[in-house]
Amino acid sequence: MHVTKVRKRDGRIEPFSVTKIASAIHKAIEATKTPDGELAQSLAEEVASIVNKRFENVIPSVENVQDIVEETLMRHHLSAAAKAYILYRQHHAELRATKRLIGVPDELKLGINAAAVLERRYLLKNEDGKTIETPSQLFRRVARAIAEVDERYNDDAKKSEEIFYEMMSNLEFLPNTPTLMNAGTSLGQLSACFVLPVEDSLQSIFKAVGDMAAIEQSGGGTGFSFSRLRPKGDMVHITRGVASGPVSFMRIFDVTTETIKQGGKRRGANMGVLRVDHPDIVEFISAKARENFLSNFNLSVAVTDKFMHAVEKDAEYDLINPRTGQAVKSIRARNVWDMIITYAWRTGDPGLIFIDEINRLNPTRHTGEIESTNPCGEQPLHPYDSCNLGSINLAKMVRKTSIDLSDEKYDIWWEKLRVTVHNSVHFLDNVIDANKYPLQEIENITKTNRRIGLGVMGFADMLLMLGIPYDSDDAIKLGEKIMKLINEEAHHTSSAIAEKRGSFPNFRGSNWEKQGYEQMRNATCTTVAPTGTISIIAGCSSGIEPLFAVTFIRNVMEGTQLLEINREFEASAHKNGFYSAELMQEIARNGSIKKIKNIPENIRRLFVTALDIEPDVHVRMQAAFQKHTDNAVSKTINLPNDATVDDVRRAYGLAYKLKCKGITVYRYGSKREQVLYIGEVERKDRPEAAPFVTAEAEYAGGCPTPLCPSPA
Repeated sequence: MHVTKVRKRDGRIEPFSVTKIASAIHKAIEATKTPDGELAQSLAEEVASIVNKRFENVIPSVENVQDIVEETLMRHHLSAAAKAYILYRQHHAELRATKRLIGVPDELKLGINAAAVLERRYLLKNEDGKTIETPSQLFRRVARAIAEVDERYNDDAKKSEEIFYEMMSNLEFLPNTPTLMNAGTSLGQLSACFVLPVEDSLQSIFKAVGDMAAIEQSGGGTGFSFSRLRPKGDMVHITRGVASGPVSFMRIFDVTTETIKQGGKRRGANMGVLRVDHPDIVEFISAKARENFLSNFNLSVAVTDKFMHAVEKDAEYDLINPRTGQAVKSIRARNVWDMIITYAWRTGDPGLIFIDEINRLNPTRHTGEIESTNPCGEQPLHPYDSCNLGSINLAKMVRKTSIDLSDEKYDIWWEKLRVTVHNSVHFLDNVIDANKYPLQEIENITKTNRRIGLGVMGFADMLLMLGIPYDSDDAIKLGEKIMKLINEEAHHTSSAIAEKRGSFPNFRGSNWEKQGYEQMRNATCTTVAPTGTISIIAGCSSGIEPLFAVTFIRNVMEGTQLLEINREFEASAHKNGFYSAELMQEIARNGSIKKIKNIPENIRRLFVTALDIEPDVHVRMQAAFQKHTDNAVSKTINLPNDATVDDVRRAYGLAYKLKCKGITVYRYGSKREQVLYIGEVERKDRPEAAPFVTAEAEYAGGCPTPLCPSPA
């Protein structure tokens, strides 16, 4: 009788797999610089034969099988491979021990940092603060809460629950943070992105402050346009005084956010937008040059086509008082453009949103203009609108095409991607109905538009698995192809859902109707968000960002620092015979392998990091995804510390030319507070060692400041 089952460490029973044994043996042999797929397979079959003899009527444990692997390697005089395998077992035992210390069971084989982030922010706790939920139970809670919506439409909720659970527990798709935190709880606020109106009155301003507080307390991020506020020094007729201007009132929002820790788990984050033709635009552009001023805001200038044309022609343009609608003065556009660029270079703010491009493609423009976005800029929204985001892990949409363990090849699993898009759109549409909204106005507008934002993460990982350098034409073409498929499949799914459940109420008069669609469930379907902590949980790269480091030190929790090595790079180093612990430490000093000559050139070319990549490549990648994204794309144009003002000028100009909806640059070191440090922080356990790249627990890539990764 053959052994067909094996007992896991947590007591679960799983199928006995010779393929898994062969893979583990191959990795051990590979670590000794002598990869041999055929040998690994024959040894695995020998191990299986021994297991069958020793455990004829008993289910063996994982440890039993691993002991036999060690014996077999030693019997064939593969002592080096046996040592590598023993070290592998020891390493994973240490990982499990660390997770037990954190208090998270190892049921889904998550990384230590993922387990720590889940324990700190996501897993339910009792009144004493003790964690009472496992990662698997979290995904089950969320899946059940979102699938229950199907019952309202006479659909099979139990079937949907299983689909949603498998999709999340396999880390193929994850929704935005508030959904993971709050689905199935009494709070029940599931949205990440909100925009609130700010009209030109004290009543409106302070209502917006109060509404912001309610949203941030429930875990959301907020965006505001301050363009309707009268300029500084303008007449206030009721008091016969003068107005203090938008920037002054923004301080009230900022101080309020400072006192709120979102949902007890998340830092508040806001987007502040001012039109380029507002009379206070110069004060707004330079606002964050002051240390710790508006520290809870990202700032973006809403630039118009008219302004950009004036920049191109070196002409003047008018500043308009929003109270009167009259021009108050004309100024040289290039002076303002240069000021925007210089302060972006100095401080990382302001970014740009191309407001006319946003509204040209606004599917519900018949209901009003869009004036602002969420904190990271990827979600333009009407006042009181919200959006629910989720991201597909592209690293899980790749499959092996070769069974040769010593020469593994991969391609994109297109059908898997299509199915995942369909299920993800279904999930996100259900979120709208499952949501408990923080304000009645938000519920009303959200349900009339039913915006969702399906995006991606793990794009850099996918490229590495396929052997495509991020800064190549092939990568940009692939990014566009993938997003085109996701966008089209999302639209098909939304239309199919609408056949049974009805279109979003603002469908009549929308761009969808004008394009000939008979129905559409959601006004928008796709968004590329920065992902942040959900990509840490998924164990993949953030959004469409490149790697920020090949190896680096992670501050997992207070007093604990771990060396993280990119999985694909580690495998490549073993396969090509140049792996060593010393080399991994050396790479961690600046995160890049670009100048390490003893690494093969083709591997240095493949494993490029964010600061290795030219600014125009970052912009072109963003534009490639934007071509097929309903909403907008969050992408940080990362620049090294020695980047010039002209580098920023070229990036901003190219983003407009390529029809991006917005752009953000970040020159390394331009803000005092960062969550990523390169060559500036020494390891606590080895103070005599050279500096290392050090990342905080919740940094996944992109903009290395605390505000940027927050919403998703």
